[in-house]
Amino acid sequence: MSVTALLDGPGAEVLAAACTEYSPGRELQLVEQLRRRYDATLVTAAVTQAALRHRAAAKFGPDAERMYFTPDGLEQATRTTVSTHRAARVAASQLDTLVDLGCGIGGDLITMARAGLRVTGVERDPETAAVARANLAAFDLPGEVLVGDAEAVDITPYDMVFADPARRADGRRVFDHNAYSPPWSFVTGLLERTACVKVAPGIPHDAVPDGVEAEWISDAGEVKEAALWSGDLYGGTPRRATLLPSQATVTEAPEADTGPVGRYIYEPDGAIVRAGLVTAVAAAVDGWLLDPRIAYVAAAKYVGTPLASAYEVLEELPYKEKALRAWVRGQGIGTLEIKKRGVDLDPAQLRKRLAPKGSGSATLIVTRIGRDAVAYSCRRVAPGASAGRAV
Repeated sequence: MSVTALLDGPGAEVLAAACTEYSPGRELQLVEQLRRRYDATLVTAAVTQAALRHRAAAKFGPDAERMYFTPDGLEQATRTTVSTHRAARVAASQLDTLVDLGCGIGGDLITMARAGLRVTGVERDPETAAVARANLAAFDLPGEVLVGDAEAVDITPYDMVFADPARRADGRRVFDHNAYSPPWSFVTGLLERTACVKVAPGIPHDAVPDGVEAEWISDAGEVKEAALWSGDLYGGTPRRATLLPSQATVTEAPEADTGPVGRYIYEPDGAIVRAGLVTAVAAAVDGWLLDPRIAYVAAAKYVGTPLASAYEVLEELPYKEKALRAWVRGQGIGTLEIKKRGVDLDPAQLRKRLAPKGSGSATLIVTRIGRDAVAYSCRRVAPGASAGRAV
């Protein structure tokens, strides 16, 4: 049944009841309960929608309670914190009209319209287009959503284009940008004018056209996406890392020395690593690289920075499982965080083999320096802590 059946009349009534009474894991009981009062088909659609709204809260916060979703649309949608950052950047450029090619359920249309742009969405699937219209209407936001093929749209009337190419095929995530839909040739054509294109964080640097900025965005330490900015939205730098919610931004990679481990090891935020701007962390903490090809920074002192997580080094350990098991037992470690870069290991499998069972906690950093694998016993430094305070 179409989501539009839930927008008014009996459909809206059963949806309100389903959302009010919804509890994860009790969907079947809720369906049976509501079928005593409402049409069975409407009940199934409403309970499905209630479940999607519950899941959507992680991406959309309180807005999820008023929005409509499809399973695929929710999976592919951008979380509100990221889309709001993007919309603010567009609004600062004083552009007026935007066309969103492949708008999905309309998450980006909502944030762009809230930022003051006049928005038009284009979506190939009629059901998904109807959901996008309903989401704009749910917040009384102006805009239109057209059913059509992104590649067939006349984009000349619009100040800018936003596009989020599909990165799934046969239900599986696609990592190769050459397998996007619409194709990469279409994307690069859009980037010849003022545009913003959302791409996967793994986009190769050499795939980004000249004169286009690639911005890698993380939220709460998790890399979410890369966005390509062109034309009037180009920021004057080829690569940028933006960290949410702090809004910290890095655009330059200064020269950095290489040296032995210090009292602290810093792990740069994933967006900084993806953007190839790791040496900015070394500059921020007056540190150096452990290895020129590995994204770990060492320093003699603790400097609080939103650009990286900090670990106080307690001991260098032999990278041998027998020695590591003895260390785990000797320290009474029961909670073991394992961080790794540049070495071929599965942290979950290594943790299982080390069998931590005590009451203590520790962080084990395993990395490579030159050709050698090394391990360090560490304590994570609490964000905002004074020098030496760890957790």
